[in-house]
This record gives sequence, C-alpha cells and structure tokens, in this order.
Amino acid sequence: MKITVMTADEQIITLEVDRDESVENLKALLEIESQVPLQQQQLLYNGKEMKNAETLSHLGVTDGDLVMMVSNPSSSRGSSNEVSLNPDGSALDPAAFQQQVRNNSNLMAQLFQSDPELAQVVIGNDLNKLQDLLRVRHRQRSELRRQQEEEMALLYADPFDVEAQKKIEAAIRQKGIDENWAAALEHNPEAFARVVMLYVDMEVNGVPMKAFVDSGAQSTIISKSCAERLGLLRLLDQRYKGIAQGVGQSEILGRIHVAPIKIGNIFYPCSFLVLDSPNMEFLFGLDMLRKHQCIIDLKDNVLRVGGGEVSVPFLQEKDIPQRFLDEERQLKEASSSGLQGTSGSATPFGGQSSGPVSGGPTQGAEFEAKIGKLVELGFSRNEVIEALKLFEGNEDQAAGYLFGG
Repeated sequence: MKITVMTADEQIITLEVDRDESVENLKALLEIESQVPLQQQQLLYNGKEMKNAETLSHLGVTDGDLVMMVSNPSSSRGSSNEVSLNPDGSALDPAAFQQQVRNNSNLMAQLFQSDPELAQVVIGNDLNKLQDLLRVRHRQRSELRRQQEEEMALLYADPFDVEAQKKIEAAIRQKGIDENWAAALEHNPEAFARVVMLYVDMEVNGVPMKAFVDSGAQSTIISKSCAERLGLLRLLDQRYKGIAQGVGQSEILGRIHVAPIKIGNIFYPCSFLVLDSPNMEFLFGLDMLRKHQCIIDLKDNVLRVGGGEVSVPFLQEKDIPQRFLDEERQLKEASSSGLQGTSGSATPFGGQSSGPVSGGPTQGAEFEAKIGKLVELGFSRNEVIEALKLFEGNEDQAAGYLFGG
C-alpha cells in the first residue's frame, strides 16, 4: 500500500510499504528519504504517536493515509550520528550505515523490491559506490520534489498562459504513461519478464540436437561445424554460396539439399543452408515448418508436425544448453538477413526474428563470487546456491528471496 508522510518542514514523501511493516522499519526508510536519523523521528497518526514495535495494520493505517513526522529532540544524537546522512545524501559513516541496513532483514527485503540497485550496492564491498549511489538517489528525490512543486504551481497558473498550458498537457500525458505502466505491472507483469525462445529435441542424420524453432527465418540453417559433426558436410553444394546480410554478415557456404531429421518417432526430409557461423548450430526455419505442416501450439507448449501426427514439447529453459542462450546476436543476424547468390540476385531468407535472450552464468569464478557475497550476509552456502539456481544466477533476486524467506 502507499502512504504519504509529511515532515515538519512540509516535505511530502510517498512510500510503498507492506501493511504489516513495523513503525521502526518505516522510520528506517524515512531516514534514507528525508535524511532525518531514525532516532530523531517521531511519527504521528491521527494525532497519536506511533511506537517503534507497533505495525501499521495494528495502528489502522490503510492505503493512501497521511502520517506526520516531527523531530524528536529528546532523542540522543550520539548514537545516530554514525548512521546519519550528509546534506548531499551520502552517509556520514558509510560503513556504519551499510552495516545497519544489512542487519535489518525486513528493510533489505523491501529494498530488493523497491530499489534493487541500492540493495545490491549495500551487500557489496564498495563503500565509494554506495556513497555515489546515495548522492544520486538524493538528487533524484530533489528533482522529484521540484517536479511536484512545479505541478502544484501549474494548478494556480494563468489559464491563458500558453507555456503553462503546454506544461499541464505534458504533465497529464506523463501521468497517463505512468498509470499505464503501473497497470501493466499489476495486470500484465509477464510483459516485463524475459521470454524463452522455442527449442525442441530432434535427431539430424541420427544425432540428437536441440533445434531452435524460428518461424521468422525463411530458411532452415545449420552451421559448418555442426554439419561436419553430423557427417553432412560431404553433401555441401557450393553452387549456392553467398553472403547473409543483416545487422552483420555471415558467409553462406552452400546448401545441403536433403538429409533425414527425426521428430518424435517419424523421419522427415530436410534441406539446410550452411553458414560459416560457429556460434549458431541449427535453426529450424519457415521453409521446413511449411513443408511439414507444423503448428506452433503455445497453449499446449508443443510443436505439432505433419498436421498433428507428431507432437514434441518445447524445452524448458533449464533444458536448453547455456551456449545457446548466448547466441542472440548471431541468430538475429542469420534470421534477419538476405542471400546474395553467385548470380547477383538477392533472395531474402530471414524475417524480423529475435534469437534467444542471453542468460547469466551459473558456474565458474563469477558464480563463486556471487556465492561468497551472499554467504557473507549470514546465509549458508547450500541456501545461497539453491537460491542462485532458482533465479538462474540473478544475485539480486536470490538475495531478495533469502532475506524474504
């Protein structure tokens, strides 16, 4: 829920908080936003003081409510100086500030939700980076307050002032965009998630393969190294040499006119263009999808072949080799390019298709470094590894999960 906090100097702060959040955690968030140390804050709701141990729901605070913050001069400043903020937003003692935030698991969990970049810096070891980001957040809050003040001024502007009306129009338009974005987050959050491309298991010339199914590519493509591994390079017809031109260029070495592929339990004839592209193995394009009457069934998450005589499931992301998830650029170039044949005529074979989205590593030195960072926060190595695997190596999401757990 959203609540509005008005400070003693009439600063207005809007926060997204949980209904069961404690008053102490609310003060910790306000310390970052207002630069008023937690110990010096006194919060009032409906004229009554809010005690640190109480929760917002227990006090009856609901969405859209107003909370007043006044200074509490009776509080000891000695214990708060080390975690207070400078006028530019940086911490007076960054190490103490970092440690206080780290030790508050509820605050860390909320930071990972509302400001994952700041949360990531807090769990890191670079205090200079933390100070820089705190200054950036201070400038952003100052800019937001300035914009809010301008919007309030526009409400009282001369209705016949052309410039003022233009600013009002721009503010209304931006508000519509922001509301649209918020509605998308609530009702269509998958639109902001990564889309896993379509892969199926096949056998090509008797060898198991992970085939990338791309209806936007007009031709089925295989790399030279893959064709050689499958024993098909001896069938290469070099009369079909050319250049695949798109975002970049790849050399077309020729064409393999027919080779058997096995989908499910049935064999089908398939032809390939052979590209000199070591980073792309096998792309099952529109020519073969049409020839074998394939149906991409996203409801049942299967590829139907031969008008439905065979159905094979699309692979889950965990079943797709990591090297395939690092080939976006190469597949984009291949599937959105054209062929300049030896006769000089241009034959397009690629549509506007996207390759797979690249993913983060789940092993090696980088993965081990992520484990080390999260273990330092007090979690066991096994917990950290499971969380990183669950979120495919995403350190921010794994930390948020661990703190929230």
